[in-house]
Amino acid sequence: MFRLGLLGIRSRRMRAVLSALGIAIGVATMVVVTGIPAAGRQALADRLAALGTNLLRVQPVSSNSTPPTLPATAPAMVARIGPVTQVSAVANTHAVVRRSDLVDPHDGSGLSVLAARSDLLAAIGGRMASGGFLGPATSRFPAAVLGYEAAARLGFDRIPSPRAGIRIGNRWFTVIGIMAPAPLAPDLDQSVLVGWNAAGSMLGFDGHPTVLYVRAREDALDNVRAVLPATVNPALPGLVQVSRPSDALAAKREGDRTFGALFLGLAAVSLLVGAVGVANTMVISVLERRREIGLRRALGAHRGQIRAQFLTESVLLSALGGLTGAAAGVLATIGYATWQQWPLVIPAGPLGAGVAGATAAGVLAGVYPAIRAARLTPTEALATPG
Repeated sequence: MFRLGLLGIRSRRMRAVLSALGIAIGVATMVVVTGIPAAGRQALADRLAALGTNLLRVQPVSSNSTPPTLPATAPAMVARIGPVTQVSAVANTHAVVRRSDLVDPHDGSGLSVLAARSDLLAAIGGRMASGGFLGPATSRFPAAVLGYEAAARLGFDRIPSPRAGIRIGNRWFTVIGIMAPAPLAPDLDQSVLVGWNAAGSMLGFDGHPTVLYVRAREDALDNVRAVLPATVNPALPGLVQVSRPSDALAAKREGDRTFGALFLGLAAVSLLVGAVGVANTMVISVLERRREIGLRRALGAHRGQIRAQFLTESVLLSALGGLTGAAAGVLATIGYATWQQWPLVIPAGPLGAGVAGATAAGVLAGVYPAIRAARLTPTEALATPG
């Protein structure tokens, strides 16, 4: 039956090509209208991620009696939350920073001295304008990284050679880096960062963070935000404040829902057009092949075999069109994404659904022509003028 279905396609190649072309265009359209927007959506998601759509800021509620801090175990506890991908912390050391020891000991230029973990830069999506950030080695020694605004106030536009020092408390610290502006953590622009261990041994830091920066999977961001207060401070969760996800994340989610419905509608219309084309071709094929049907019936073929023949031919025609369209859609998506310099995203779901939908369309399109062909009697079919 499979060979017989192929025989019908091979004997009318141009018509088969034109009929399969309708399905191919439909499936290619389905792949393109899902693949190209998916690539563009991924590029947009990457840009929005740079805006901190999955970044949460955790800090204690201000208290008049004691300086607001979080438990020392807070970063480790937050890191155990399943959807959390990154967590880092800073802490206010309440030390005064000066350009040199000749400056008034009480003039800190309005800058804060923060103890910072070595993974802070990655957590806030920051970058360095000059020099390097605190690492596992330098965080144990008197080394400092300046925020963008702090560097300007202290008279640094780049890391000098040889390295220069600044006075923090009663100790000299060597400036090893200057951060670029940090849009996700603007308070760091006016801060001087020292290593977590160095702050404890040289500035009397007690290990209690004042701000946590938490990144989590976007699909679980609301759930993570809900459990953070009790995780950070189980005894007093009401004294923990967690920032809400940015409006950019809400806009991104709404865009995903809108685009998804639109593209599914376009894909359904494309497949419907292709199925109508196949059905039209198969009906015409039955009309033209009445004598062939009558001859097969006269030689002993029963109605079920006639139905299976035309149904097989319809399914093969649609499947070939679906595979061709899927390949064409993938190539078009790759070409456009490369031209736009977008990340390449080929959704596997629509790709498989396109081929499966084309095959299903072939089944539906071939049912009526197959039944019509099977109803022809041998005498009626053979009496048809050639």
